[in-house]
Amino acid sequence: MTVAAVIARLSGGEASPARLRGGVVAIGNFDGVHRGHQAVLGTAREIARAEGRPLICLTFEPHPRTVFNPERPVPRLTPAPIRARLLGALGFDAVVEQGFDKDFAGIEPEDFVRTILVDGLGAAHVVAGFDFHYGSRRAGTPQTLIAAGERHGFGATLVPALQDAAGETISSSRIRALLEAGEAARAAELLGYRWTIGGSVQEGQRLGRTLGYPTANILLMPETMLKFGIYAVRLRRADGTLHDGVASFGRRPTFDNGAALFETFLFDFSGDLYGEAVAVSIFGFLRGEEKFDSAEALIAQMDHDSDDARALLNAATSLGDLDRAIAF
Repeated sequence: MTVAAVIARLSGGEASPARLRGGVVAIGNFDGVHRGHQAVLGTAREIARAEGRPLICLTFEPHPRTVFNPERPVPRLTPAPIRARLLGALGFDAVVEQGFDKDFAGIEPEDFVRTILVDGLGAAHVVAGFDFHYGSRRAGTPQTLIAAGERHGFGATLVPALQDAAGETISSSRIRALLEAGEAARAAELLGYRWTIGGSVQEGQRLGRTLGYPTANILLMPETMLKFGIYAVRLRRADGTLHDGVASFGRRPTFDNGAALFETFLFDFSGDLYGEAVAVSIFGFLRGEEKFDSAEALIAQMDHDSDDARALLNAATSLGDLDRAIAF
């Protein structure tokens, strides 16, 4: 079992602590921290290690696309706490979560460089994706970033897009589409780890307990893109211990067809998780959500689901270092 390193989470707009100044700064939204993002983040890590500098991630909250189109918020692959955990596992010392609103979006590119990168972070080197744009009207380009570095005395490295084996660019939008289709295993291949959700365990109606399947319930954000259905999962408690289980995400059509809940039944576990912050990694999609004619029929299917989930989890192998830090 590996526990991700503790990482400092800082708000933007203030000068960074002295111990973090002069660092290597990776810039981006990094929603998903997928393999494409990891190419940028890994490049920053290599430079930081070679030069003996702090390693910082500069990102933005909320997602800029949500600010400009609040009626259609971006379904987040990694809300800020999960993203910070992943960045910690990748070796980052801190993540600066810069508040993003329309006023901030209107800052001139040169002001962004001077105020955020130079005065705020004291960056020695900046790493970004090849298509990084910044400032008002996205007037800041990769080329202007390099030129700004030459003026202000910091290095700048741009990282090309990462493609999968089929030659397609790895992107957050592709991963969201896979999760919407229930393709959790394919999404994991692009992420480089099993997609993980987090939240506090809520006290529900205790329907699962009456069926012999008590569950830990997490209320997800309304825009969560995951397909309704049954999943093989692994839950990490606050103390780092791992527990395998089977989860249902949906509206419980056999009973009340209510608000969507993520309900996890843990194998060989007895205890109280109410109020505890947990993280659940999704290993595989087992079947879609169904309505059953009786509780007995539902229980019989849940028994099959549990067997299928145990088999899938027992056969699972790590996808790499980040997967081991999160789900193994």
